[in-house]
Amino acid sequence: MSRHAGPPGQTGASAVPEPTYAERARTLAYLGRTGALATLSRKHPGYPFASVMPYALDELGQPVLLISSMAMHTQNLQADPRASLLVTQPGGSAQLGESGDPLAAARLTFIGQACPLARAETGTARDSYLARHPRAAYWVDFEDFGFWRLDVRDVYFVGGFAAMDWVTAGDYRDARPDPLADVAAGILEHMNHDHDETLIAYARHFAGEPADEATMVAVDRLGFRLRIRRGERLHGVRIAFPREVRTAGESRTVLIEMLAQTRSGR
Repeated sequence: MSRHAGPPGQTGASAVPEPTYAERARTLAYLGRTGALATLSRKHPGYPFASVMPYALDELGQPVLLISSMAMHTQNLQADPRASLLVTQPGGSAQLGESGDPLAAARLTFIGQACPLARAETGTARDSYLARHPRAAYWVDFEDFGFWRLDVRDVYFVGGFAAMDWVTAGDYRDARPDPLADVAAGILEHMNHDHDETLIAYARHFAGEPADEATMVAVDRLGFRLRIRRGERLHGVRIAFPREVRTAGESRTVLIEMLAQTRSGR
């Protein structure tokens, strides 16, 4: 959890600490609810077949699926268990990266082999799945439905433009979701709605950016990212917290301290 990494190999990458790609991937998987499952078509051999797929996560962060034996994707998996699952960043325009472009938002692709869960494993899977998808309680006990798990072999993470790399399955499993994952959306909404002038002050003081407008588009335990507009130019900057924060209350305290610094000129 103490490792920090910017985009690998990127010339002039920011020295501002940020979570590793493994942690960011694990956080994105935790926040997501639905992905796009790609299986290998039985009807058209060699062609991928994509399906909308709600999922939950097991204790290692691997996707757990509730699928019907009558579904085409299930029949594909029964013939060939190789599959991938694309998960994209949830949220509105404030979470779409520096430009508001979906391609600037985060996404990840799991690659692995799908397998039906043994009866002994279904109790935990059922609880996890229904916690994420309570409406599935209406069909979870239908005879044709069963739980499957995607045993992850590799992960490809994209954090936005020029921020992408493979994450090993081991690194992904060892990572944990960011401690602010459940409260980040509320922090963004509050800061963008009630403290727009404060965000401009942060940009000017901590990043040296004379912004006309600033929007907080991401926040994690180590800092936050701003989308800045100056004239017609849009770009992003990352600003570090002075110390790691793990709760909404801690983030509020630190952000107030940072505002005081902008006013004192320190």
